Amino acid sequence: MSIAIISIAKLLLLCSALALLIFSRTPSENGAPLAKTWTMPAVIVALLAFVLSLLWTVAPQEVALASIAKYGKLILVLVMMALIRDRREAMYALGAFAIAQLVTVLSSWLLFVGAPIPWASSRTSLTHYTVFSGYLDQGIMSAVFAALCWHLRGLTPGRFGPQIAVTAALVSLANVFFVLVGRSGQLVGVALISLAIMWQLPRKYRIVVAVLPFLLVVALFFSSPTMRERLTLLKTEVQAYSATQNSTTSSGVRIAFWQAAVQVVAQKPLIGAGVGSWSTEYDRLERAKNPKHQAINPGSNPHQEYLYWGVQLGIPGLLLFAAFLLSVLRDSTRMEVPYARAAQSAVLALAVACLFNSTLYDGLIGDFFCILIGLLLALGLTKPAGPPTLERVT
Repeated sequence: MSIAIISIAKLLLLCSALALLIFSRTPSENGAPLAKTWTMPAVIVALLAFVLSLLWTVAPQEVALASIAKYGKLILVLVMMALIRDRREAMYALGAFAIAQLVTVLSSWLLFVGAPIPWASSRTSLTHYTVFSGYLDQGIMSAVFAALCWHLRGLTPGRFGPQIAVTAALVSLANVFFVLVGRSGQLVGVALISLAIMWQLPRKYRIVVAVLPFLLVVALFFSSPTMRERLTLLKTEVQAYSATQNSTTSSGVRIAFWQAAVQVVAQKPLIGAGVGSWSTEYDRLERAKNPKHQAINPGSNPHQEYLYWGVQLGIPGLLLFAAFLLSVLRDSTRMEVPYARAAQSAVLALAVACLFNSTLYDGLIGDFFCILIGLLLALGLTKPAGPPTLERVT
């Protein structure tokens, strides 16, 4: 029931935002120049491609339409940029976003020490210390939140604002590496820390970023029991799949799905199997090997966003997803340094998370990234209230 209420609320909110854009007679002169961005055409072309694929999709109609609705969250990126009229509004919106993330992180720590949290609605709140979602989603979001706190620490109000932001970043990272068990979140955390360290180094030393992630993983392996356990389990699961083709573990399921997804892309490289076609195509391949194969959930995914776009839209789909990521990066180069680095960190986190999950397709984590990217683009591309004082990215 709660999921249904939230979904209806999200739909009403999106409809209200679109209506405001359509009927607004006084567009802001300080807002993000949406029409001049690379992100807008990338989002529109991607959504049109999914809609067009309805003509050839092998998925049942209700599954295909549901998949289009899930990818429709990409429009939130444009909505955030269009509705936010100046940098002051962007700061308020990002502040509200940050407060919500901070409450989530602190609540997870309270669950970890055994404190009762009445608003913790996650099914794994007592076992994995998650608050509203699963450990996979929360770990990724907390790692990204830490990067935001670090890169935008200079924007935190108050005499001790930057110190508070840095503390929040450290608390969030500690939560990811020492409390939560999500390997995707831990990997995203390592990637974002490596990127932040690279930016702090002189240019001639930035090549160290090539080995830095491995050094961080080794350090965390010996310092974090949680991460050591998860990495050891990963090795065990991969070895078990290699030896016995056991696809009942988390890693085994992913490997089996990825192999099937690659096979679908190879069979239909030009236009794919159409939107929402993963379950149908996977069942087809499995039944060819085992006629008694039981159909998987129609709304499932291959746990890899890149391959999922390839399954649905062929190689052009892979290029469209890459174009979306690159378009956000391209637009971020027009921003001042703190905003650009925050936006680029978010894109890197999304790119890494999508290697192991269908991040945009999923509900909660997909909404998180679409709203965040829209907020950061709005923050960096809108005109400041006063003369700019921050260094620009070159």
